[in-house]
Amino acid sequence: MSDQFFVYFSELLGRPVFSVDGKKLGRFSDFALNLNNDIYLRAKGVVVRRGLWHPQYVELPMAELLKVDRGGIYFKLAAEAVVFTAGKPDCEFALRRDVLDQQIVDVENRKVERVNDVHLLRVDNQYHVAHVDVGLRGLIRRLEWEGFVDFLVRLFKKDAAYLSAEDLLSWKNSQVLTLGSKKNVLKLDVARAKLAMIPPTVLAEIMGDLDVFEQASLYRSLAPDVGRKMFADMAPDDKRGLIDQLEDAEAAQLVSQIPSDEAADFLMSLPKERMHHLLRLMESQSSRRLRTLLGFHKDSAGGLMATEYLWLRKDATVRDAWDKLKTSSEFTASLTTIYVVDEFFNYVGTTTIRRFISEPPEKPILEVCHPHKVFVRTDDGMEEVALLLEQYKYSAIPVLDGNGVLMGSITVDDVMEALIALAWGKYKDQI
Repeated sequence: MSDQFFVYFSELLGRPVFSVDGKKLGRFSDFALNLNNDIYLRAKGVVVRRGLWHPQYVELPMAELLKVDRGGIYFKLAAEAVVFTAGKPDCEFALRRDVLDQQIVDVENRKVERVNDVHLLRVDNQYHVAHVDVGLRGLIRRLEWEGFVDFLVRLFKKDAAYLSAEDLLSWKNSQVLTLGSKKNVLKLDVARAKLAMIPPTVLAEIMGDLDVFEQASLYRSLAPDVGRKMFADMAPDDKRGLIDQLEDAEAAQLVSQIPSDEAADFLMSLPKERMHHLLRLMESQSSRRLRTLLGFHKDSAGGLMATEYLWLRKDATVRDAWDKLKTSSEFTASLTTIYVVDEFFNYVGTTTIRRFISEPPEKPILEVCHPHKVFVRTDDGMEEVALLLEQYKYSAIPVLDGNGVLMGSITVDDVMEALIALAWGKYKDQI
């Protein structure tokens, strides 16, 4: 690989472009690239601009590139063969348009960065995207202040880290999401397998640093289960902002897939017209479940409960309990508690892994249930729920209707979250 070196994109911007016969065509404006599976994206064309008040553009193929030096960029084409148009070339992806000044999510350091410049690798007149520059030096270079700022820094501190340090992030582990609004998020290490390893709470924090367009881009890149968990951990304002950017059907599906108690709380925070519109778009079962929850007071057991829980018929065995756990690995609620019901779905008892972990598979599930049937009714208050959970040291408690039918389950986390919110609300009123 002869003639190989690195060059910054900002150093090429504005360079004059010449035809093979030495006539000036215009100035370098952008690199057009194809989004493909190449590790390092390669430029497929040079976008040339001419004119100031009424600019015209043309995309020249890289195959016709003759050379690039400090004096300009030269092509093998004759000037009369180059046809300019008023509009910018309709390229799939452009470096200046879609990368510069956009934000990236640095997954390793779990923070959002801004792209100030792009580091290019030149190999035999081909240009590949090698790194994105997120440092201050990249911004100074873009502004063409590098010489002046370097002089001032050397004047006061010759060995300043600024003079030698580069803040480059490799393109190798990057993925680009392009939106029609020309908003983009470049995400490092964001293959779905990689994203799945990032705690949803961390992804939710990252979402808080992005604008609503970029939030939608990042969300759509996630595996459904990761996106669902992240959404549950997002701040209320961020949730509403993301939902507003999604298609109605997409938003309804997302809300229907998070725990029902959280979905009900979120829907209650929306304008009524928007809430009912999303409910109408959901599958009938999800819609009915959420409408039921929305009918309860938010501080009652019915308002706190989730309708996702593990249950078995009363004629089940310990083997059935283990099978239930194995097929519920993605279950969002407590995996330690299983409720037992009869053929009419009336509550019969509760069992936990601790009670049947050492029991033979053929043992009836009723024989490993807790001796006391502890439950709350849908209209009980959160204080009563909290007292029962504390008294019996349970991690979850079943919620029944007036006829003894199992309606849902409340976990300790649900109650603590509600109590903290209630206490904070009272405290704020006093200060």
